[in-house]
Amino acid sequence: MAGIYVHVPFCHAKCAYCDFYSLANTRFMRAYTDAVIAEWNSRKSEIGEDSVRTLYFGGGTPSILKPEDFQRIATVFPTEHLEEFTIEVNPEDVNPDRVLAWKAVGVNRVSMGVQSLVDEELKFVGRRHSSVEALEAIDCLRAGGICNISCDLIYGLPMQTLDSWVLSLDTLLDKNIQHLSAYCLSYEPGTRLTMKRDRGEIMEADEELIADMYGMLCEKAAQKDFSHYEISNFALPGFHSRHNSSYWNSTPYLGLGPGAHSLGADGVRRYVPSDIKAYVAHPAEAAVVDEEDEIDRFNDLILISLRTAHGMALDAVPSEYLPQLVTSAKPHITAGRLTEVDGRLIIPEEQWLISDMVIRDLFR
Repeated sequence: MAGIYVHVPFCHAKCAYCDFYSLANTRFMRAYTDAVIAEWNSRKSEIGEDSVRTLYFGGGTPSILKPEDFQRIATVFPTEHLEEFTIEVNPEDVNPDRVLAWKAVGVNRVSMGVQSLVDEELKFVGRRHSSVEALEAIDCLRAGGICNISCDLIYGLPMQTLDSWVLSLDTLLDKNIQHLSAYCLSYEPGTRLTMKRDRGEIMEADEELIADMYGMLCEKAAQKDFSHYEISNFALPGFHSRHNSSYWNSTPYLGLGPGAHSLGADGVRRYVPSDIKAYVAHPAEAAVVDEEDEIDRFNDLILISLRTAHGMALDAVPSEYLPQLVTSAKPHITAGRLTEVDGRLIIPEEQWLISDMVIRDLFR
């Protein structure tokens, strides 16, 4: 099996915390549409003979695309074996006509950026929708026949309290969504939020509050029978993200569009530089090889495997690296930050907040 990821680098406005490659204008949208199709025709052999099982439009804000442009791109891909077709959307773009257009080309899963259901928090980080609009968008998607709905939330936002976090969690989970992605806010270089923090205008949430929010997240999701299958992802049975799971189990996938990354059937990682002007000028030659050596690939294995509830199979580790890995893992196993179960190293759910530290210690 294989997957396709299409990066749509356009947004209505740039959120204060976002460091993904995106542009707060649509000047290149038509040229981009043509370029993605040209890039696909040039690079489709990279996923080999495997059938395409997942298709994912991410961004940026894919829902900003005009329905006719979205349909032009979506219909060039092979869909006869497609199991999951996801589009990321923002609530303000969801309306019956767009839902109908998405569904007409095979979209069967929507991932919506809600982030909070407290209007003051949304405004502070530059979101353009209200809490009411987000909830209405869920109803609109469901009325249009899309019943596999994932929503994103962020904890650790400025102004956010434990009570306001619980309000967002409870309200969203009561909408009977099938999947929840919940991320701890990170202050990335160059974002407006980081600049505000560095000027002393806001303060980061303290570690105790973050731990309480994470604990409440796990508790509330479990009460609704969600499985916590990856650090930031929770799903009802049968509704895990098949596409995102391919990243964590090294399934080949082709990333199209500026800012996209790929893992070819040949095991080679490639990426498209984040430059819309260069991309639309030469889409067929846009991708470049992401040079990796054996140690880089070993570290990749640790990073992607230990993000998941399944952890890392020790028999997947190259024999020359196994002794050092076992030695590095022992202190974390003793401290309860790692467990070894049936030949797999696993970071327990209650330790996922410090997973970066554990993973770094295991790198070669």
